[in-house]
Amino acid sequence: MDILFQDSHIVVCIKPPRVLSTDEPGGMPALLRQALGDENADVRTVHRLDRVVSGLMVLARNPKAASNLSAQIREGVFGKDYFAVVHGDSLPPAGTLTDLLYRDKARKMTFVTQTPGKGVQEAILHYKVRASKKGLSMVEVELVTGRTHQIRVQFSSRGYPLVGERKYATLEDDCDIALWSCKLCFNHPATGEKMEFSAPPPAAYPWSSF
Repeated sequence: MDILFQDSHIVVCIKPPRVLSTDEPGGMPALLRQALGDENADVRTVHRLDRVVSGLMVLARNPKAASNLSAQIREGVFGKDYFAVVHGDSLPPAGTLTDLLYRDKARKMTFVTQTPGKGVQEAILHYKVRASKKGLSMVEVELVTGRTHQIRVQFSSRGYPLVGERKYATLEDDCDIALWSCKLCFNHPATGEKMEFSAPPPAAYPWSSF
C-alpha cells in the first residue's frame, strides 16, 4: 500500500485497481489496517473510486474526521481531479459536460437520460485535453458532481469511451481502465489547513503513450 500522508485523523494513499473502496474483506480500509499494522484501526471511507479505477484516496481515521470530510464533499469544498485516456482525437480542447444520469441499481449501470425523474441526477464535469496521439486523447477532468461511473458514462455517451472500458463499451483493450485519480484538495478535518495531493499515473499503457 502506497501511503503518501498519515496522521491520527486521515490517511492519503494510492488505491490499486480491482480493489473495493468500501469496508469489507479486501477493501481499502482492510488493506490500510494491514499496512498500518493494526487490524482494529479506525479507517473510514468518505469518498469512493470505482473498483476498476485507481489513484489517490483519502480515508478518515476517526468519526469526527469522517463527518468533516463528508460535509466538505457535500458542500463542494472537496476537490477531485482525474486523468483519463479516451478513444478518439477530435474532442474540443476544453469543455464542460452536463447530463442527467439515471442509476440502474439492479444492473449496476448508469445511463444518460433526457427525462428528470426518480433516481435521476445532474452530472457536471470540466475537462481539458492534455495531448492526443494515434487516435487517443489524454484528458484532465475536474468533477463538479460525483455521480457513480460519471466520467466513464459521460465520455462514452459522446463516442469517446475510456481505454480499457468494459462496462460502457465493447473494446478489446488489453489494459486496466485508463482512469486515474490524480489530485485531491480538501481542508484538514482537524486543523482546517488546506491540503493538496497529486500523483502521476503509472508508467504503463496507455499512459506511457503520452
